[in-house]
Amino acid sequence: MAPDGSGAQAGSTGAPQRPQNRLRLAVIDRDPGFMQVLANRLEALGWDHRALSSPVTLDSLVAMRLNALVIDLTVLGPQAWGYLERLCSMLPGLGVVVCTGQSTVAQRVRGLRLGADDWMTKPCHPEELIARVEAVVRRRRRAETRVDAAPLVVGEVEIRPDQYQAFVGGTSLDLTRREFELIRLLAEAAGQVLQREEIYQRVWGYAMAHGDRSVDVFVRKLRQKLERSSPGWRYIHTHFGIGYRFAPEAADGSDATDAVAATAVPAAGAETGASDPELVS
Repeated sequence: MAPDGSGAQAGSTGAPQRPQNRLRLAVIDRDPGFMQVLANRLEALGWDHRALSSPVTLDSLVAMRLNALVIDLTVLGPQAWGYLERLCSMLPGLGVVVCTGQSTVAQRVRGLRLGADDWMTKPCHPEELIARVEAVVRRRRRAETRVDAAPLVVGEVEIRPDQYQAFVGGTSLDLTRREFELIRLLAEAAGQVLQREEIYQRVWGYAMAHGDRSVDVFVRKLRQKLERSSPGWRYIHTHFGIGYRFAPEAADGSDATDAVAATAVPAAGAETGASDPELVS
């Protein structure tokens, strides 16, 4: 990694410890001490990596053929949120880890909602950052292996892996990447109750910290989008102390047998109305 921020690709020194996990990573940051320590560790791992002291165009990032990007939002200045949103929407296969200075919970939630895969606050240990990047890349690769899968239709909801979106009557729910991964995971569980810890592990890619409410926050946001699109249905059901279950049920309690079956045949999908997140159903 070039500590001068020139963006030049650094060569590896010595034999890489884990060549089978060789990744292509870029880091946008202006902290020379942090960059040098991180560069030393990445070189030991044999990763291809670039150091950038300023934001680059999305076309430039595409040309780098990256697996992941680590970015300090303070480098971006006033354009930070807009840049992050465009980055995550235009490069859905890129793992994005925000690693920035002191930040609020609201900023963290906003960053994740815009599509960032993970958020870390400095100072942080390089080993933890590397572990987070690896987890993000593993999750991205799992998603790519399933991108050619046929659309999944559950009730009135059509989930399209190739577009990272879900639709109601042909209209996109405008999901973030994390929201899409959440709805696909729940829908593919075919009515099973998934524990919060399992959801976090499979969507975020690593173990959930004690007291972390990210799963609940994202379920609430997803429910709101479902409810706006299809107020006559409930899909995500809370099981207190355990987790969540995804199953189509008519809000009026009528027979929903025909809508419960999930199929991989394309059809006009419509999402469900959300139940109150505080109600057990």
